[in-house]
Amino acid sequence: MSAIRLDNLRKHYRTGFWMRQFEAVKGISLTVEQGESFGFVGPNGAGKTSTIKVLAGLQSATSGDAFINGISCSNPRSREHLGFLPERPYFYTHLTAKEVLRLYGALFGMKGQVLTDRIQSLLARVEMTQFADVALGKYSKGMLQRVGLCQTLLHDPDVILLDEPMSGLDPVGRAMVRDIILEEKQAGRTVFFCSHVLSDVETICQRVAILVKGEIRSMGAIADLVTAADSRMVCTFQMVEDYPVESLNLPTDQQPTAKADLWTLVLAKSDFALFLRDNVQKITIVDVHQERKSLEDLFVDMVLEKSPHTSSNTNTLGVLA
Repeated sequence: MSAIRLDNLRKHYRTGFWMRQFEAVKGISLTVEQGESFGFVGPNGAGKTSTIKVLAGLQSATSGDAFINGISCSNPRSREHLGFLPERPYFYTHLTAKEVLRLYGALFGMKGQVLTDRIQSLLARVEMTQFADVALGKYSKGMLQRVGLCQTLLHDPDVILLDEPMSGLDPVGRAMVRDIILEEKQAGRTVFFCSHVLSDVETICQRVAILVKGEIRSMGAIADLVTAADSRMVCTFQMVEDYPVESLNLPTDQQPTAKADLWTLVLAKSDFALFLRDNVQKITIVDVHQERKSLEDLFVDMVLEKSPHTSSNTNTLGVLA
């Protein structure tokens, strides 16, 4: 049984004076297995939060269905083992961190020393023990985000939905939260992770879906997607004596750059073999390597529609706004 499943999920809204229909979620289908960490990324307005709200039971799907641990998200039982951190968590600001966590624990049927110990452990884990008895109205955004993470993990959920969990955190706080998420992942929890900080997605997640303009433009293992996107070769060489660089046979609009007595040329894979064939007698190769793209590079290409790419395990999916 998968931890998260979306089956042709659609979500429509009515907007504007004439209440015209706007299709935010366009038939998404995906599966996240138990214990997997899955990145869900896209530009603002791509529909990530709409999907998460359906998974969390805060909105109903227009059609299709969403499941947590095999239970439809329209059924309140699906949230018994679900932890959810929204992008901007809201709390009763007159309560302290201890009090608000005790309230949420009670909603999950937790009580007594078990709840007290769990609250103390989580507050220590996010380095908030010294502020445990301070009213939340006096907290900064980053401090509220830490309390939100405590609330998310309070009942030890099997599935964790995180919508921009690093929002408002300083670099030290981001590193701490990232480490906590990795610890939960290593403990076998399923993590569904939305973030605009794509370096964090690369660190935390095994697979990712990239959403652009209402569609999943790419989905698969991050390593596979990045490798498939590496389409250029970087060649560093020296010119053989008696051959000037002007004598090279080069692809159109491609020119090498010089550093000391070395030259570097970046070529498409399709041009690289031709370059070697035509210039083998004129150069001495010092280094050749494939240009390495990051997930952020791939993401930018998708958003700008430079290189549409879909992995073999992607349906022709659509998404949200």
